[in-house]
Amino acid sequence: MHVAVNQNILEMEYAVRGPIPQRAAELRKEGQTTIPCNIGNPHALGQKPISYYRQVLSLVEDPSLIARERRLRTLAINTEAIAKSDLISDYVIDLAESYLAKMEAGTGAYTESQGPAFIRESVAAFIDRRDGLGGSTIVPSDPDQIFITNGASEGAKYVIDLLLADQRDGIMIPIPQYPLYSAAIKRCGAVQVNYYPDEEDGWTFDRAVLEDAYEKAEQEGVNVKGIVVINPGNPTGAVLDENTVLEVIAFAREKDLVIIADEVYQDNVYGDKFISFAGALGAEPVPLFSLHSMSKGFYGECGHRGGYLEIRNSPRVAGTDLSFTDLIFKQASVNICSNTVGQLLMYLMVNPPTEDCEPYRQFMAEKRSILETLQEKAALIRDAFDQMDGVSCFGRTGAMYLFPRLDKLPAGKTDFDYCIKLLERTGLCTVNGSGFGQKEGTQHLRIAFLPPKEVIEEVMPEWIRFHNEYVNS
Repeated sequence: MHVAVNQNILEMEYAVRGPIPQRAAELRKEGQTTIPCNIGNPHALGQKPISYYRQVLSLVEDPSLIARERRLRTLAINTEAIAKSDLISDYVIDLAESYLAKMEAGTGAYTESQGPAFIRESVAAFIDRRDGLGGSTIVPSDPDQIFITNGASEGAKYVIDLLLADQRDGIMIPIPQYPLYSAAIKRCGAVQVNYYPDEEDGWTFDRAVLEDAYEKAEQEGVNVKGIVVINPGNPTGAVLDENTVLEVIAFAREKDLVIIADEVYQDNVYGDKFISFAGALGAEPVPLFSLHSMSKGFYGECGHRGGYLEIRNSPRVAGTDLSFTDLIFKQASVNICSNTVGQLLMYLMVNPPTEDCEPYRQFMAEKRSILETLQEKAALIRDAFDQMDGVSCFGRTGAMYLFPRLDKLPAGKTDFDYCIKLLERTGLCTVNGSGFGQKEGTQHLRIAFLPPKEVIEEVMPEWIRFHNEYVNS
């Protein structure tokens, strides 16, 4: 039986789960060890979960453990049979009980489609703390304009599906970009409008770069409706400064564009300062859709699919009395609700333990250790690039990735060919730069600096040997 299918879906590409990872799966079946650096999936590479998150999660998922922990704490106080340090703290137990009281039906029941109100209120308070001075912003976040989603990807798809109404509609995306955006635009049968940050200037861009991309699209009859900004960048790791963020806002205001701000790596700035679009927007009337997730940062809870979408200045829908928020609510309602474990983890992300409680010290130590170790691993890999002929890596270290340029590949060879051979020789599973888009005539790869430090130290000499043999053969 042969069935005609949606051509847009047939033509979609998603390189981070594409041919190279598929080849890695084949090699594993053959008994070869591989190192999955193709995707930002920290726990798959040995990063331990944050204790605070998992302790609350365990109690909320199995409330019978709460009474058990209470009994054990009483026993530990009255006898020496159990060490108090082995028990879950009263703070965590109280938080779990409080959460269950607010959820009423527990985590096994559907919630409001938009996400429980108390979680959205906590997210709004988090945004205000993050962006504001003295606990407030110029325009406070509105819980009614927040959606708890299955990861950040779901929120991005809600907006893109709604925005792209015609085949000539387009969205500007940075090149290179995370292929969620190119795939979502392709699925809608609309137009991807590329703008190109300057690699050799640390993947920065200015107003001229945006104007050039917009004007070319307009000349081709494209109706540009929005601009995507990924900050910190994926795959480049670039961290945008305040001037660049303000330039994007001014550009969007003048061109009547909505901004989709992918900010899922906002904790991964390694000493740089993160500037959010919501904080920079202030009272500007530019429509803004901001995305965040539990999958990245120092938490790395990818499999639990927790995220949020925050809307500011929701556009009105032409010919109706509806707003984008109304129609995103309709999309969320079709999906019933986001998964409730992801909702809980988003609640915990925006409500870290307070300084006066027992879990605070452990939480901060775990957070600091993860972020410092990520930075050290990135430095090890960047140092290895210096020993590879014709490899350059520009920009500051941000997010979880490095995006080196391969300037000396043999004639007729592509970055895809290189990544396949690198995988087969060393076990390193990376993603070819063309999977993210790149300026014509350049070749790159993306590597996630997530494997354990000892694995990186062991495999880097192998990669250096492979590379120098490959490009000089």
